[in-house]
Amino acid sequence: MIPFSDFYRGRKVFLTGHTGFKGAWLALWLHSLGAEVTGYSLVPPTEPNLFEAADVAGRIRHITGDILDAEALNRAMDECRPEVVFHLAARSLIPESREYPMETLRTNVIGSANVLESVRRTDSVRVVVCASSDKCYDNVEQPWGYRENDPLGGSDPYSASKGAMELVCSSWSRSFFLPEGRVGSATVRTGNIIGGGDFSAHRLVPDYIRAVRDGRILDIRRPNVVRSWQHVLEPLSGYLWLAVQLVGDPARFSGAWNFAPANNSCSVETLVETIHCLSGIGGWRAVSGEVREPHEADMLKLCSDKAATHLQWKAVLDLERTVDMTMRGYGPFLGREYDAGEVCLGQIEEYTAFAARKGMPWALYAERARGSQTPSRP
Repeated sequence: MIPFSDFYRGRKVFLTGHTGFKGAWLALWLHSLGAEVTGYSLVPPTEPNLFEAADVAGRIRHITGDILDAEALNRAMDECRPEVVFHLAARSLIPESREYPMETLRTNVIGSANVLESVRRTDSVRVVVCASSDKCYDNVEQPWGYRENDPLGGSDPYSASKGAMELVCSSWSRSFFLPEGRVGSATVRTGNIIGGGDFSAHRLVPDYIRAVRDGRILDIRRPNVVRSWQHVLEPLSGYLWLAVQLVGDPARFSGAWNFAPANNSCSVETLVETIHCLSGIGGWRAVSGEVREPHEADMLKLCSDKAATHLQWKAVLDLERTVDMTMRGYGPFLGREYDAGEVCLGQIEEYTAFAARKGMPWALYAERARGSQTPSRP
């Protein structure tokens, strides 16, 4: 196996969607590993946002661009000449997808096809990892987790767009990448991600933080909905480790992968009560009345046995540690005198050390490399 940090140090990486919550965290992690990162994305989707608060643009090469603009995307990738591509740019909110269904389909399907075509025409690329979602599955609300070979589906435009994106990625892999043997490609599916700096609309933890900032109690209308909650660094560690393996054996590691916690499935009520008890701030209350939003499934879980077996990857944070890291990550946005970028980089080191103690191979290699050479920070 290639040491985690040795793989990324000095390697050129192209990252779409780096102005979003998950993309900003990934950009910071790649920067800390010594990668030469080029980010390509629209302007930050929220105010406030982690991208600006953590000065991501000051740490990487930042390009404002739309994945639907194929010419601009090709120019940016030509200039970068990356070996690794992480594709995170997407329309990712279900309520927004119902309001703007055609825009959601264009961005998530045609935009992803543009990225794959740009990869195909750029001979320096060896790996492309495309971020999908647990919503890509045909959810019949089964009590066990969905596996990578379960049927795709979609009862709303967002879910349909992710299912379609999965088919597009698979077709490019089977038609072009695998026969040519140059590019390893994968889609990665995750559950409900939380972490410091997320201010997306219609999401539980950002709603809780907005209520705290506004000095009000958060109203919860569906407290019994069950989801798998995971800190943003958990799936990102899987993305980064998968890319390493794709370089070594693209035929074996190409395809779909779930990165989800094994034991962090709980109700909305349990999550917000844990947030309140551990942080000591804010509050919530269950309210009755008609739920006007379109129906959303009461249960959705993923199974990550494939990643555990073939990548020796698993989530290591329990619910309490996940919530604790999340709320500490919001410190700079709650009036505390912390630098958001340093908080994120500190949590990346904290998480890596904890994962190493849990025996994760990617973390052991990262810790070993860090011991010999600590990445510099501007």
